[in-house]
Parts: sequence; C-alpha cells; structure tokens
Amino acid sequence: MVNYIVLAIPVFFLLIGLELLITRVLEKDYYRLSDSVSDLSCGIVQQLLDVVVKTALFAGYFFVYERFRLFEISSAATWSWVGCFLGVDFLYYWFHRMSHEVNAFWAAHVVHHQSEDYNLAVALRQGAFQGWFSWAFYLPLACLGFPPLVFLACTSFNTLYQFWIHTRVIGRLGPLEWVLNTPSNHRVHHGRNPKYIDRNHGGTFIVWDRLFGTYAPEEDEPVYGITTPLRSWNPLWANLHYWAELTAKARRAPRFADKVRLFLKPPGWQPAELGGFQAAPEVDPGYRKFDVPLPRGLAAYAFAQFTLVLLASAALLFLEERLTAALVAGGVAVLIANLAILGAVLERRTWAPAAEAARIVAAAAGAIALTSADRAVPATLAALAAAGSLYWLSRHRSVFAERHDTSAEAA
Repeated sequence: MVNYIVLAIPVFFLLIGLELLITRVLEKDYYRLSDSVSDLSCGIVQQLLDVVVKTALFAGYFFVYERFRLFEISSAATWSWVGCFLGVDFLYYWFHRMSHEVNAFWAAHVVHHQSEDYNLAVALRQGAFQGWFSWAFYLPLACLGFPPLVFLACTSFNTLYQFWIHTRVIGRLGPLEWVLNTPSNHRVHHGRNPKYIDRNHGGTFIVWDRLFGTYAPEEDEPVYGITTPLRSWNPLWANLHYWAELTAKARRAPRFADKVRLFLKPPGWQPAELGGFQAAPEVDPGYRKFDVPLPRGLAAYAFAQFTLVLLASAALLFLEERLTAALVAGGVAVLIANLAILGAVLERRTWAPAAEAARIVAAAAGAIALTSADRAVPATLAALAAAGSLYWLSRHRSVFAERHDTSAEAA
C-alpha cells in the first residue's frame, strides 16, 4: 500500500520553510520554536502509531467490502474516483463534526486544536488515537463497493488537501469561499472564540457546512487553541490529557448513567452534581499564550536533537515494510519516548536533564550496537555525537532549576 502522506513529508517541510521565510519578510510572528516542535512531535507520534495499527484498521474496510458490498465498482472508471472522493469528503464532514460533538471522539481529536498558533506546522499536529475510530465512518463506501485501494487513495488526497489551509498568510479567496474549505474558512474552525466553536467541519468542500448549518464566516481574527489551554509541549500528555479529565469527572459522578454520558455527551456537559453544562467562555482580554522562555543555546540544542529524532522517525516510516514487527514496535516506543523527553526539555522540567542524558546515552548505545564490528567509523561518530550533546546539555543545566511560564493562564 502506498502511503501518500509519508511520501509528501518532504513537500510539507519545504512549504513550512517557505511560509516561515514569508512570515519573517512580513515581520509576522506566526511561528514559535517550542510550539512548532510540539506540533510536529504530535504528528510523528500519530504516524508512528499508525504504523502499528494501520493494517488492522484497513482490514475492517476490506472485510466489509469483501462480504457486504452491493455493487462492483471498477477502479478504472473516472466516475468511481470522483464519486469515492465526494463520498470520502461527505463522510469526513460527519466524522469531523462528531469529533467535536461527542466527548470520547473529542478526546482523540482535541490534539489538533491545542496549538495557540496557526501555521502549516499545525496541520501536522494530529491525534494519535483518531484513526482508531474514524475508519468506521467510511464503511458505507465499502458497502457501496468502492475498491479499498481507491478508498485509501481518496482519503489520502483529502488529507493532503487540508495541509495548505492551515495558514494565516493567505487571505480570503472570493467565490472559492462558497465551495471549498479555504484558509479563511478553516481559521474559523481553529478559533476558541464562542462564535467560532464547532464551525466549518468540512475537509475539501465547505458546502456540507452550508447545507447542515455549521458554517460561519471569518469576521475578526480568531484566537487559536482550546478553551482550557494545554500548557505543555509533551506529545504524550497532549494525547492523554482530555481522557484523564473525562475519567476524573466520571469517578466523581454519583450515577453510573452519568459516568457513561460523560463520554457520549458534547464537550462541556457534566451532571448537575458537578456543576452542569459549562459553555465555552469568552476569551479573556488579558490572555497570553503559553510559553517557557529558552536561552538561545538550549533552543538550538532542542532543535538539533529534535531534527535527529525526526530523521530517525522518517527512516522508520519509509523502511517499516522491510523490518520485523518486533523491530518496528521497539523503534516506535523508543522514538515516542524520545519526543516526550524533548518536550520536557522545552518545558525546562527539573527532571529533564537527567532524562535527556539517559536518552542520549541510550541512543548512542543503540546506534553502536546496530553497527557491525567492521564499521568503526559510524560507531565512533555516534559516540562523539553523544559526548558533544552531553557537553552542550551540561552548559545549560542551571536553567532547569526553575521554570518560568510567561502565560497569564499558567498553573
């Protein structure tokens, strides 16, 4: 199976670099290092976990197609591709809408909305568990008889389209705003302002929102993020925090039925004993984005280490079909742990230097172990890189003694 998303990764980064250059020329502060690293880390975690589960999820569509399809639709017919793409986009609208209207689905989708910035890097910020249920929304296409490979290609193209709409550089696009999901339409979707919440769920086309009453035009500039900011750069916590919140509320709910309802009701719902429904609040005029200042040297260190983890993740994604299942699973676990520790470095957690030092030593040991005896040069380079990283980290150890959160809403 061709993974078009993985193949597009170099193009994604090229366009992110181009947008970053444009924002610098325009003197716009649309990118922050820690936020962008967090965005990309969440995207990497999602892609790595997809490696482990994608075959099982595809098997569900394939099973329904093989056993219950009503028609034989040829993949050679142009209309079948057009019809499948329209069907994918229509069902994506409903999956996306339900991801905002059902707490359990929102817990998986919320990751995409956590960033308080809005740029092309945010497009790659995806929930790790979202794909575990989203595939079920597309089963009607299997029943109709759209071939699995056509379906996979159309879902990939639908996802690829949505990358470019995550930008503030492009303004309104005239008549296209009536038909397509554009940057302006999608900026509304990412706004935490009450009037923008749960609006513009479309993927490629915005007509579904217009038909089903969930459309809102961009008026004033949205304030991006979620109503209760995450205040963390940790990709693991980003994927788990809302589940933890729901579970904590369920434990406090006195009735079993309410414990279940908490996962099935919309975000903001809770039983009367816990305070009743909590509507989205207006944005505090004094609101400031979450941020933990980093010295230049530590910021450069974090960026360099993240780049290495990114390259290792890309290598695993490209080579996974040639590797054993055990090696793939082990690599996924190690890389996700690496990203979590780098998130702690960006937050200047007091325990981060020790964890980061252990990560560096483990990475070097693993690289040396994977290098055969007749390849002394790569092993030497790995050892030198580890030594250099440890020295670089040690020069900034003192900044981890106290964390300075500059957001007005810091805990």
